[in-house]
Amino acid sequence: MESTCSELLDYCLRGEQWPDELLDRALAVDEGRAFLSVVVERLGDLFEPRLCDTYDKLFTQAIERVAPELTPRIRRASEPHAAPDFVERIYVLSRVTLGADVAVTSVLLDAAKRRYQRAEIVFVGPRKSYELFEDDRRIRHFRAPYARTGTLGDRLRASAALWVDRGIVIDPDSRLSQLGLISVCDESRYFFFPSRSYGGAGDERLPVLAARWVREVFGVQDAQPYVAPIPATGEPADITVSLGVGENEAKRIGGDFERDLLRSLAATGASILVDKGGSSQERERVERALLPGMRTHDGPFAPFAAQIATSKQYVGYDSAGGHVASACGVPLVSIAKGFVSARMAARWRPDGIVIDADRPGTLGAIQRALTK
Repeated sequence: MESTCSELLDYCLRGEQWPDELLDRALAVDEGRAFLSVVVERLGDLFEPRLCDTYDKLFTQAIERVAPELTPRIRRASEPHAAPDFVERIYVLSRVTLGADVAVTSVLLDAAKRRYQRAEIVFVGPRKSYELFEDDRRIRHFRAPYARTGTLGDRLRASAALWVDRGIVIDPDSRLSQLGLISVCDESRYFFFPSRSYGGAGDERLPVLAARWVREVFGVQDAQPYVAPIPATGEPADITVSLGVGENEAKRIGGDFERDLLRSLAATGASILVDKGGSSQERERVERALLPGMRTHDGPFAPFAAQIATSKQYVGYDSAGGHVASACGVPLVSIAKGFVSARMAARWRPDGIVIDADRPGTLGAIQRALTK
């Protein structure tokens, strides 16, 4: 039961040692999926530096129980080391989620291109994430699938399959390495951006923190988030819209909000393009909200990202689309709801107008924002 995982989480948040039998029971719930979603994700989402050590200790014990053969691969943090003056190849790990690959990973890609102008740069991760950078001739792809909905064992096996024998690895706090806990190369060639602790108790945005880190580690000034999908074709839309929530229903507003939002956007007279989302459930929800004749995008996310880049404005729930708009300098209205902490909301906010949808009057706030 998820209550077992919630009990384990409470021990972690209080800074108390959890009973071994409680961890064993938590790992058994839905083959470790509840442990990942209830405990591990919350420890990361709070962006509390003190919880990073808790995560390392807890997940080390989880690995020892679920995949003891991986114990020799458990990474022990080392002293920072200087970036090499020359390198032939750079592997940059994906954060696995699309929004994080735009907000964080792309900053590291930009820095790698600037610092090592003759190096081969390899994006390591799922194909759908690589497609966001497919038109960048400096970036090639190394496919590393990751079962986001798989069991804990499935995800650990994905990490175990990744090992780099040459070149350096830049890790943006990736799920591929289990947030830097499983070694993917020799430590002397490994550079880890500790996104959950870097910045301490501040509220700076993750792209800003990532840019600061690459300045300190690689000496690169002003690294920026970016995307480079295959360019869009056809007539650009004035407003691109995404009602996707990345499988997190806490980000949604229920009732008639989504249809009322699209009706308000249509009333501006602007041409509108609505993404139908990445799942059958999202597609059905979007289709219920659409107005007759409204243009839609139905398919992979990268082509929609290309459409966002050519639009005049973006509107949507906090999700990958907002980070794409932010990276492309497209004015945006982000509907933010369901964050577990104020610091999480601050770290993930895109560069634009952010509407706090946990407060009443969200639609009116969006309508006022559209007139600015």
